[in-house]
Amino acid sequence: MTSEQTEESHSFMHYAALKTAIVNGEEQLLKELLANQSMQPLEKDYLLDLARLDNTPAIVALLEAVPVTA
Repeated sequence: MTSEQTEESHSFMHYAALKTAIVNGEEQLLKELLANQSMQPLEKDYLLDLARLDNTPAIVALLEAVPVTA
């Protein structure tokens, strides 16, 4: 496995962990996963939609604070 494949795999697993934390309402875990992270706009919009569907304002606020990469 190349380093690029390893990085992509890690990125995918991190994104899956973010989605799981949002769906489960795990605010503290989400804070840890988002620490010093940025997201692409589409990725952030999807996760925000997911949090809004679960009606979790605290999680929505955490995601809104995440910077967007260009």
